[in-house]
Amino acid sequence: MAETNQRVLWIMRILSAVLLLVAGGIHLYLVFNGVGGILGVAFTLNAVAALVLAIAMLVLHGRLLQLATVLSLLFLIATLLALVLALTVGLFGISQTWDFTLVPQTVILEAIGIVVLAITTALVFRTPRTLNR
Repeated sequence: MAETNQRVLWIMRILSAVLLLVAGGIHLYLVFNGVGGILGVAFTLNAVAALVLAIAMLVLHGRLLQLATVLSLLFLIATLLALVLALTVGLFGISQTWDFTLVPQTVILEAIGIVVLAITTALVFRTPRTLNR
């Protein structure tokens, strides 16, 4: 049973890391394809943060893994919320439209990422620290 739990946890950690990398990769792709200014800087920072969090999901253990999963979940929630605000009321003077490059795909991917990271976070907190490896 413990081995099965550990295997499921590793699968969820890997899936979470992949989703973080894809979300960050979308932002980096947009920077390399014309998004500049303050938004380009924010997108670059988003990509770096996604990379750091993805690595943390794979290498940390115990309480640090718990922290990484919570931060990763909050990161994707904040990223999706920022996009939704830009699509609706604007965010820091930046407005976005649904037909802009990769917007629908980003919304779907980040929503899936939030669900996966919520499950991963719950598993990490439910798993005894000796199995969080």
